[in-house]
Amino acid sequence: MLKAHSRLVENLALAGDLFLIAICWVESYWIRFHLVPRFHLMSVTDVPPFRDYALQLVPILMVWGIAFRTFDLYRPNRLGSRRSEWWDVAKASTVGALVLVSIMTFVFRGHEYSRLVILLFLAQSIVVVSLARAGLREALRFARRHGYNLRYAIVVGGGEPAAEVLRVLNRRRDVGIFVLGLLSDKKEVPENVRWLGGIEDVRAVLDRQQVDIVFIALPHADAARLTTVLGGIGDDPIAIHLVPDVFSLVPARGGIEEFEMIPFIHLRESRLYGWNRVVKRVFDLVFGALALAVAAPVMLGLAVALKLTSTGPVLYRQERMGVDGRRFRMLKFRTMRVDAEADTGPVWAREDDPRRTALGVFLRRTSLDELPQLFNVLRGQMSLVGPRPERPGFVEEFRRRVPGYMLRHKMKAGITGWAQINGWRGNTSIEKRIEHDLYYIERWSLAFDLKILLQTLWYGFRINRNAH
Repeated sequence: MLKAHSRLVENLALAGDLFLIAICWVESYWIRFHLVPRFHLMSVTDVPPFRDYALQLVPILMVWGIAFRTFDLYRPNRLGSRRSEWWDVAKASTVGALVLVSIMTFVFRGHEYSRLVILLFLAQSIVVVSLARAGLREALRFARRHGYNLRYAIVVGGGEPAAEVLRVLNRRRDVGIFVLGLLSDKKEVPENVRWLGGIEDVRAVLDRQQVDIVFIALPHADAARLTTVLGGIGDDPIAIHLVPDVFSLVPARGGIEEFEMIPFIHLRESRLYGWNRVVKRVFDLVFGALALAVAAPVMLGLAVALKLTSTGPVLYRQERMGVDGRRFRMLKFRTMRVDAEADTGPVWAREDDPRRTALGVFLRRTSLDELPQLFNVLRGQMSLVGPRPERPGFVEEFRRRVPGYMLRHKMKAGITGWAQINGWRGNTSIEKRIEHDLYYIERWSLAFDLKILLQTLWYGFRINRNAH
């Protein structure tokens, strides 16, 4: 809620949260001393009187009230995420529980309190308050989608930053932000968006219309005009949100981190850090091992067929460039004769390539030659899903031709990828391939990986016209 709540609404929200906190404390006492013994999970020799626990309601409500306000749980959060709200509630409740234990230890020395009650209370307070807030948030979103509880905004700027703000707000009607129009030097505006004037006209617009929010989305080239815009807004009590133009600086977006009160924008930060990296690695190990077990009979049959139909090794090891520019040896079933590049050096395979073996034509068209790369996945050199690795010689050529090409190496190379299932493999447009690779890197998630793998299984072994 980008416009501050009235004091009455804020106090009602706090009262509702504290009422739930009190219910959780009473329920925790009842579960520990009445429900648990009934199912013979724990024995209770002497049930303490409820009044001893009721004494704690006063410090509990005081401590949780202060903790919730300290963690700013009643701040405007119309654009906030569910995850951040759950995390804030968890942090505030944990701090409250620690303070509560201290009060019990030093103030209520003559009473003994069950540690299980405190643990149950902490868990319940986090879950119940978070669920209640989520329910309220969904109710508000439903109302906003139907035109209630709206806030009115203008967008000042142009180019990709302004276009992105307008696209997002148009898509997310549930946040209840109605865009009155765009202030831009150019009158060409997106469909269903009003042009309100130039960037310098912001003061005139604020004087003649009720505006709650100003989104300042200046292109990087117009960054020097920020002072003019802020001067035009003046000291009006409206919310101001600055949208930095990271779009023109780098295609692979990062994140924002605060260090000693200084916000840092990571322009080239991979989404695969911390637990995300661990999750993707576990995913690769589990599903890579399963895939290898299923594909083992097929791989054995192909190995025998290769030995019987052509001379030379079954597997072909080729140097490729992976994550952070590190080189590794990628495994493939051999599809060409042994001396295929003796005269030409590294070149793209072409249609009706005479260097291919008879079985190699079939293996390339069906992508079965890629199966040995499951060993690269288990070794940690590749991932099941990611940008396809290229040979170092080609990398140097492509990075000169395609801006942002090396950003694809912010993620581990994959057996399959978003570019491949969309048809950009083999001797196709490098620009389109990089566009799809960067799209995947920016939007990586485990669900996205599963989607790509399922589409690979569906399309992967069909005849591919671009695989020579």
